[in-house]
Amino acid sequence: MIKTVYLVLPVIFCSLSTTAMATDVINNTDYIEQITVKVSATANNEPVGTFAAPISNLEYDPRVDLQSRNMAEAQADVTIRGGIFENTGFRVGSATLFDPQSGHYFAEIPIAPQMLDTADIFTGVDNALYGVNSSVGTVSFGWTPINTGGSVSLGTGNNDFNLQSINAGVRLPLAGQPDWQLGFQGDYAHSQSDGTIKHGDHDFTRASGRVQLTGPHSQTDLFYGSQQKFFGWPNLYTPFGVNETEDLDTQLFMLNHKQGYAKQSSFEVSAYYRKNNDHYIYSRENPSAFEAFHETDVKSLALSGRHSNNESLAINYSAQYMEDAIESTTLENNFTSRNYYKLSVLPEYKTAIDTNQLLTIRLGAAYDNTNRDDSQLSLLGDLAWNTQHNDGTERTMYLSFAQASQVAGYTAIGGSESGGLFRSNYDLERESTQNIELGLLLEEHTWRLDSAIFYRQDENLTDWTYSYSSTSARAANPVDIDTAGIEFLATKHFDTVELISSYTYLHKSETYGAEDIDASFYALNFPDHRVTLGAIWQPMDLLEFRIDNEWRKQHENALRNDNDEALFTHLTLKITPSTLDNLFITLAADNLWGESFEEIPGTSGRGEQYTLSATYSW
Repeated sequence: MIKTVYLVLPVIFCSLSTTAMATDVINNTDYIEQITVKVSATANNEPVGTFAAPISNLEYDPRVDLQSRNMAEAQADVTIRGGIFENTGFRVGSATLFDPQSGHYFAEIPIAPQMLDTADIFTGVDNALYGVNSSVGTVSFGWTPINTGGSVSLGTGNNDFNLQSINAGVRLPLAGQPDWQLGFQGDYAHSQSDGTIKHGDHDFTRASGRVQLTGPHSQTDLFYGSQQKFFGWPNLYTPFGVNETEDLDTQLFMLNHKQGYAKQSSFEVSAYYRKNNDHYIYSRENPSAFEAFHETDVKSLALSGRHSNNESLAINYSAQYMEDAIESTTLENNFTSRNYYKLSVLPEYKTAIDTNQLLTIRLGAAYDNTNRDDSQLSLLGDLAWNTQHNDGTERTMYLSFAQASQVAGYTAIGGSESGGLFRSNYDLERESTQNIELGLLLEEHTWRLDSAIFYRQDENLTDWTYSYSSTSARAANPVDIDTAGIEFLATKHFDTVELISSYTYLHKSETYGAEDIDASFYALNFPDHRVTLGAIWQPMDLLEFRIDNEWRKQHENALRNDNDEALFTHLTLKITPSTLDNLFITLAADNLWGESFEEIPGTSGRGEQYTLSATYSW
């Protein structure tokens, strides 16, 4: 029997055997008897200000740092371990979803979260193995099996908030084929409000559906989703005191197949087409002052898997091909299409030291290339020592080293170098990263502790900077940054209470390639210290309390107008009346203390949001 644990700690802790084991379980559920323990990285799993999306609640997730504009589901930069938004990729199945214009739109994923597994966060070796054009980290999702059932929700709240959503699925056996099932699942969601601050309104709609065929050793999903989002925010992207707006339309078509074979062997193939339209207005009061239209198209084919010859030897592998194109009113000065190639191979060897100790060694390489840039070969490998005791306790120590690389998006490399609000840089080169880390995982029956220390060197990282000599523009500039970090995550289970806590420390030293740089919008926007504390308490069947807290001491930044400390709280009360079957009522609050902290320097912080919703499930 194999016991599998899905880690909830900062990705460092997913870098070795634990992530590989989790992938094995997803793809080989018919081959291995197992006990799977899933733990959430946050207490809450639903947002307060809109319907749930794959990105929801990552702002309270200790594994990532989410820097939002308006709210996470509107526009948010997801950073991992002090990287920037373009260093983080989003992976579904075997494929990294991509937007060539800017990493600001990576998280525009029109998939209902009910269709996806809880996110895995890859850093280090696993990011180098599976990530594409994401040099620091990858947020990875897998497709869930469809079950018969569904839910419908209605919500209201302050700021004229309203919400409607429905999700339903059915799974049917194929006639004459008892081992095969055909599933159908659909989702529709809509929300709108006047916003938690003035000029922070939104109007979101998502519709998605999939067909799924499952067999004894396989699962195939055919998916289509469409999402329309309008939202406004003061100083959305610029610190000039204007009320900016975005109007986004995202469509995603995806085919995914995963297949188990032999013993502990599997592969997964993913193909997708993604189109994203963006209409940006600098000033909603004076749209003609500056507006931009963009349309990006991405096509991709990806393969990943694990082939095991025996219990000691295995090969982990991943490959992806992408081609993109952009039509833009402001990004046509350099090139407007690019192809990407990624191949990575990671052989693995396991050997028993004694009856309860296992040593795992992985050593491999990754190859990145595009038709516009130089290629790069990167090394990756790790060493893990796992000890399991007869009383069920477990200890894992690991040491890993990984190199990764990526190229800059079109906003950074394809626009004007001399004028406008956003100034590109045609001389930007391929970015490269080297990461080394040491980690320790301790696990007992009711608690676990994950810890790691890491050191990362980023070379030619693309950052957006500010200069007092040119106050009307943000400019793309390369920077070399050394980042050191310490991460801890602890979880504890009591009879009626679950606690989740974490602490992160980051330190950076930077060297820019230009002299007239006075501030950084992204690369130097990070917390020196960050603490999260979540709790789930169910004193009785009628009531359930969930709370997430995040305290941070942000690194000083000349562009930030507010203080550098903040405390955010997300509180939910769930009421399940015993007299009303399958119905529950939720009272929720976000930013309970009314923090105005600027998560992105110069961009207004979010306000308070309170909602009341009712959900009926079947």
